[in-house]
Amino acid sequence: MKKMARFFQLVLLLFVGLRVEADGSDHKYKEKEDVPLYVNKVGPFHNPSETYRYYDLPFCIPDHVNEKKEDLGEVLNGDRLVDAPYQLNFRLDKESEVLCKKKLTKEDVATFKNAVLKDYYFQMYYDDLPIWGFIGKVDREDKDDPSDFKYLLYKHIHFDISYNNDRVIEINVQTDANLAVDISEEKEMEVDFLYSVKWKETDIPFEKRMDKYSKSSSAPQHLEIHWFSIINSCVTVLLLTGFLATILMRVLKNDFIKYSHDEESADDQEETGWKYIHGDVFRFPKHKSLFAAVVGSGTQLFTLTIFIFILSLVGVFYPYNRGALFTALVVIYALTSGIAGYTATSTYLQLEGTNWVRNLLLTGCLFCGPLFLTFCFLNTVAIIYSATAALPVGTILVILLIWALVTSPLLVLGGIAGKNSKAEFQAPCRTKKYPREIPPLPWYRGTIPQMAMAGFLPFSAIYIELYYIFASVWGHKIYTIYSILFIVFIILIIVTAFITVALTYFQLAVEDHEWWWRQVLLSVVCGGSTGVFIFGYCIYYYHARSDMSGFMQTSFFFGYMACICYGFFLMLGTVGFRASLLFVRHIYRSIKCE
Repeated sequence: MKKMARFFQLVLLLFVGLRVEADGSDHKYKEKEDVPLYVNKVGPFHNPSETYRYYDLPFCIPDHVNEKKEDLGEVLNGDRLVDAPYQLNFRLDKESEVLCKKKLTKEDVATFKNAVLKDYYFQMYYDDLPIWGFIGKVDREDKDDPSDFKYLLYKHIHFDISYNNDRVIEINVQTDANLAVDISEEKEMEVDFLYSVKWKETDIPFEKRMDKYSKSSSAPQHLEIHWFSIINSCVTVLLLTGFLATILMRVLKNDFIKYSHDEESADDQEETGWKYIHGDVFRFPKHKSLFAAVVGSGTQLFTLTIFIFILSLVGVFYPYNRGALFTALVVIYALTSGIAGYTATSTYLQLEGTNWVRNLLLTGCLFCGPLFLTFCFLNTVAIIYSATAALPVGTILVILLIWALVTSPLLVLGGIAGKNSKAEFQAPCRTKKYPREIPPLPWYRGTIPQMAMAGFLPFSAIYIELYYIFASVWGHKIYTIYSILFIVFIILIIVTAFITVALTYFQLAVEDHEWWWRQVLLSVVCGGSTGVFIFGYCIYYYHARSDMSGFMQTSFFFGYMACICYGFFLMLGTVGFRASLLFVRHIYRSIKCE
């Protein structure tokens, strides 16, 4: 295990050292020197997953179009960078330079008109600085009938570029509706596409040129909302922990006094409450293999989340470090599969399981299986739409190789290490041969009502921050306040653990000893129901807070959010189970069990 820990330290250092710019140059240029400009993608502004190659629209195409080599994360992000037709030489101003004179056919005009109607935007990268702009606009002024709308295609783009000595600092794009062509009628036309460039000097240092992209998320008004979210969550945690600690300590203290008094008095007195089931509370659960696989997968996802937070806090995921997050997710998930194998196998053998190989296979498929099936469906949809979200065959092969050569071997090695650990389950009480009958319980102690009770508090601790995360992942906002997000995550873990412990006590107090699955299901009721609440928020966000539409965008949104919520289901379920196990062991150690 020490070697594995050193290995993960090496991986962390590797990621920290990978903070290099995407182009790999020193970003220093001489006057009139060519600066790399790439066009990336176009797509409907309100459908962030539905993006297409830039030249899928009939723009001016340069004589030689070279595709930029991209890493795994960039491809997963849907980036497809190719040479741009514009020439933006360093510190060289241009006035109404002709890009090309293009004759548009009826089909070309119809394509542009449809793109303008759907608010298509374009994205470019100039010296690794992102640029956005709309390709046109719909003039609806004083018109109610859609047939009277004017569809305007921008034919002139103006670039404002700032520099400091020999480095590019900032670039902005401006379009003018007065310099647009009316494409309302789908007919052949000839269009002169133009562009102009204006350079100006600035005193902003090169090291701070990315700061403007993160200012929006750290603006004072947004910070106030974030801190309100933190305070709200902290108050929730303090009230919850204080309430539970007070109640549980007083109740448990009374229970301990009562049970100690009972032991000193009549031995034939009938036991009641949670002590009554001491011979059944550590009876191993049904479906041991699935139970251990859930714990193993949840532990891996928890470790993955911690690693991602560490990388974000040290600054690896700075704005528009293209694909860094996706690369980190794939690589760290592959490297942490050994943790899943070790945890699942050791847990399974502690529960006196016999077929640990089958358990290992189940662990490897428990999260990856649904994710793979979802990916296959969504990638097929993207291929049908010819979108950039469709992964090339080469990228799919790379992911399969990572799974075959890294994930699977580490999973097996972790399983072997777990098998050889020979850890035994530490039960303070001896389990009786035959289980006691569980008394009938009222309806509000059923799974569904407890899911509602258990999931609401953890969800309330994170729901304010969820909007900003959704606006970043499924919109065009930028999220950079990772420290606040990490605090919210810690609060979520604490609330999940406390809620699960409380529900475990209430379950044992009514002599219900089948707490194992309930706590992966009450932690899944807590963790899992938090995932259900998050998915419910997804539905609300899609219909009330966003303008997403279309089959592809809807499929991507709900498909991948379902996988993320399922990940929360496993991760928080594991957290809740671990907290409940510690609690149950503690209270039964404190009494004499025969």
